[in-house]
Amino acid sequence: MSESPTGIGEPGASPHLAGTAVAALRAVRLPDGTLGDLLIDGGAVVADAPGPGIELDATGWRVLPAACEPHAHLDKALTGPRIDAHIGSGAGNDLITAIAAWRDLLPGIDRADIAARATAAIGQYVSRGITTIRSHVDVTVEGDRFRGVDALVAVRERLRGRVDLQVCLLAGDQADDGVIAEAMARGVDVVGGCPHLAPDPHREVTRMLDLAERLDLPIDLHADEQTDVALPDDELDVVDLARQVLARGMAGAGRVTASHCVRLGVLPPQRLGPVLELVAAAGLGVVALPITNLYLQGRDAAHSAPRGIAALRALLAAGIPLAAGGDNLRDPFNPIGRADPFETTSLLVTAGHLSTAEALAAVTTGARAVLGRPAAGPGAGQRADLLLVPDVDPGEVLAGAVDARVVLHGGRVVADTRTARAVDLSPAPSRPALAR
Repeated sequence: MSESPTGIGEPGASPHLAGTAVAALRAVRLPDGTLGDLLIDGGAVVADAPGPGIELDATGWRVLPAACEPHAHLDKALTGPRIDAHIGSGAGNDLITAIAAWRDLLPGIDRADIAARATAAIGQYVSRGITTIRSHVDVTVEGDRFRGVDALVAVRERLRGRVDLQVCLLAGDQADDGVIAEAMARGVDVVGGCPHLAPDPHREVTRMLDLAERLDLPIDLHADEQTDVALPDDELDVVDLARQVLARGMAGAGRVTASHCVRLGVLPPQRLGPVLELVAAAGLGVVALPITNLYLQGRDAAHSAPRGIAALRALLAAGIPLAAGGDNLRDPFNPIGRADPFETTSLLVTAGHLSTAEALAAVTTGARAVLGRPAAGPGAGQRADLLLVPDVDPGEVLAGAVDARVVLHGGRVVADTRTARAVDLSPAPSRPALAR
């Protein structure tokens, strides 16, 4: 039996709902533009009667599916202030330079450091409407090789029920099979690696697929994170990955993901078309990461610099599942970022030329599909992972112009952020003229 309706309050009111179990949202603006009620029971949206919890009068609020961050690096997050000023802002800060800067930081980083920063970053993600995160984590070359894996697995367990965290291995070619097996045994959810940085990319793709197949786990590889397309098509990471997935019979929704794929954004149409046909046939999902790739890529071009962003429009036209995320958060690979899905949607529209609806899908429903997560949102039968924002034009929301957000995970409020703003634009009072 639900309790009597309670008002959420205005977007500028003081936060007060965090920790509340919600049974119903009344008079909320639904995604189709109508006003209606959402009923919640057992962590899901239902069509009949609400379960236990409070009923909220959501007048003045709009409901959206909660967002998903499909590609984070929580072990690196928020280390930006530790880097010398010239490393993160100079013209030479490309991918290789960023990797070197991160490795320079590692001797001073332990498990407690990673866990503390990861928890702080997750707090930012959740407060801005993200309830599901896939974080890649390094197996380091020296020192405590599993510090990141152990820290993130511990954070995942501590925050279970508040946020869904997938821990994805990011193994380099320096990690032998024994090290990778040990990392996976410590509780990693997803197999991953970075083949394009290895001396033999094909061997790395094969090695990671062997592991995913043996453990029956999903796989998410950093792929084609360069804008150089001088190599033949059969040497593209996504081509190798797709061919092997088809040969192994591993195709399936949410099972195999290729992240970054910025090379696809600079392939000419006559080359891109056959590649996308192969990717679609293999059932690969693609994660675009505009903020970090726009920052890192194209720095060696004196003019007509390529955009470091995947071929978004062509991917959607080919029927390939598309997700988008923020990637790095104020670290050597990206000195800025707000942990905000609407920062990503803004870039998808301005740099990727997607519509607002397509951009929203890439950080919500599309992202969950790529990660193989159950559907979430305001539809009956969907998980009650919901985001309430002020009832303004959706374009204003996707531009990141609204700050007030109420975030539900499984029907429970996990974040409540309100803002109070006062602006004085009244005419300035007249003043007497000075005597001459």
